[in-house]
Amino acid sequence: MTFLKKTGITRQKVKEFFIEFAILLAACCISSFSTVSVMIPNGLTSGGLTGIVRIVQNFVDVDFSILYYGGTVVILLLVLIFLGRKELRKIVMLSVLYPAVLFIFERMDFQLLEEKDVILAAVFCGVFSGTYVGLVFWRGYASAGSEAIAKIIKKKLCPSVSMSKVLMCVDAFIIICSAFVFGRNIAMYALITQVIITRMSEMIIYGFAGKVVQLTIITSKYEGVRKYILEDLERGVSSVPVTGEYTQTEFRELTVMCSLRESALIRKKIASLDPDAFVIVTRVEAVWGHGKGFSELQKD
Repeated sequence: MTFLKKTGITRQKVKEFFIEFAILLAACCISSFSTVSVMIPNGLTSGGLTGIVRIVQNFVDVDFSILYYGGTVVILLLVLIFLGRKELRKIVMLSVLYPAVLFIFERMDFQLLEEKDVILAAVFCGVFSGTYVGLVFWRGYASAGSEAIAKIIKKKLCPSVSMSKVLMCVDAFIIICSAFVFGRNIAMYALITQVIITRMSEMIIYGFAGKVVQLTIITSKYEGVRKYILEDLERGVSSVPVTGEYTQTEFRELTVMCSLRESALIRKKIASLDPDAFVIVTRVEAVWGHGKGFSELQKD
């Protein structure tokens, strides 16, 4: 207790840290189990860094977890060079934790399915991996995978293209490459897995909500929230002054259109800045207009 008082760390912060760590650890265990006990024994692959490592593993006799660690280090260095320390901090936690859990699961040598069944394995991989992605995004984290690669490509080569389209192209390219290594059928199963991963992660974060959501935020800590959305997430935001009629207190109402993962990050930030804030999440079917990640208004 004395140490906590000296460092300014409260019991609540310690509790929140352990809860956060427990959720991330559970997510890593689920994904590691999916890769080691379902995907690899059935000769399958997927997009992302996992797909890249599966391709490399076909040519070198090295454990999957070791290759994955190497790939993570390479991506971390690329993110530091091209995106800076701010982006590096977002992925470093899982970049250390996930490969370590993967290494442990690989030593357990357990298979979920009693006999080889690629269709069933592809579905289970999608469900398990989608659960991992959903839990990670829900807590506002990211991993050193295809998303980090997509961010680098977007920033350096095609800044006008939406992040979702770049990410889709990166995963599609990895799956196409796997077709030349493992065959067209395995690539098709990888595509099925990738679709299930996307849908499963969305369901975990916001049930059956769409890919774009509108956040309406009513807060007295306007500056901190506005700065985070504009500078950290690089999203546009509008605001109007509002009054709480019961207390006659002045607030600001902010409106922002963003992706599911970004909404989870915003929620986490608001919770730390203003626990009394009021946030409304609205499902959006489509957004047309000149902005980051949205369809152009005049596009056919």
